[in-house]
Amino acid sequence: MKWTTEQMDMYLKAKEYVDTAIIPLIPVDLLNDPKGKVSMGEFTTVIVDEIERQFRGRVFQIPAFTYVVGEKEEEKLQRLKDWDKHLFSNGFKHILYITSDSEWRKVENELPDMLIWIPSLSLESMEDKYAKEIIDQQMKQLLPLVTNKWQDEPKERL
Repeated sequence: MKWTTEQMDMYLKAKEYVDTAIIPLIPVDLLNDPKGKVSMGEFTTVIVDEIERQFRGRVFQIPAFTYVVGEKEEEKLQRLKDWDKHLFSNGFKHILYITSDSEWRKVENELPDMLIWIPSLSLESMEDKYAKEIIDQQMKQLLPLVTNKWQDEPKERL
């Protein structure tokens, strides 16, 4: 399910079955390689959309957590933890953070739940058929990570 009014109605009716929130982590930077940051965001969004499509009815795609590159690490991390805590306290047992920004890997151990980092590929100049193949290959690797995550006991939030 996605963050739309129509799908929010579906979520509210089937809330007890939707136990996983997906948060795309998207960097913003207009000074250093802005096109690269946009590409990261686009690729992350395509992957998150596909995960949501594959697991519709079990996952809820939250709007992107956007942040300015260079934002203080502690503040950015605390904002994300606040999002996580809000989602967890409202019934989500599992929360997945998905990004193409490798900077998140430095603080992965401080996150309350699972980070999935995917190296960004620019889909801009690719033929649709080739881009679909790449997304399909990524999904073959990601889907087991998500299903294995569901076997874990949810971590308590402090």
